[in-house]
Amino acid sequence: MKKPVEIFVLKEAELFIDNLEISAKKKLFFAFNKTKQGIKGEWFKKMTGTNDIYEFRIIHKGYIRLFAFWDNTGDENVLIVTTHGIMKKSEKTPPKEIEKAEKIQLNYFNEKQK
Repeated sequence: MKKPVEIFVLKEAELFIDNLEISAKKKLFFAFNKTKQGIKGEWFKKMTGTNDIYEFRIIHKGYIRLFAFWDNTGDENVLIVTTHGIMKKSEKTPPKEIEKAEKIQLNYFNEKQK
């Protein structure tokens, strides 16, 4: 039996989401719900050339990206952990943002092992 998927929002991602306009939040939560249901689409993609970093992709007055990774280590559910978000004007993602997400991912799993 498949474990349910939950989305865990880290503090920096929460602050980013809190500062979005209501209409952008609605789009993001709609993407969360579809992803939790196992529906695949353009709104949640693995980023090429990364250490298993994904991004929620929303278009709202530009490109909104919320970085995330999977945590399959739980007994009861599978987590998608969101790290942080950015707003950008082009489709290209700054490498420093990917590095930041990978660093948060590494710290998350290191802390979890303690």
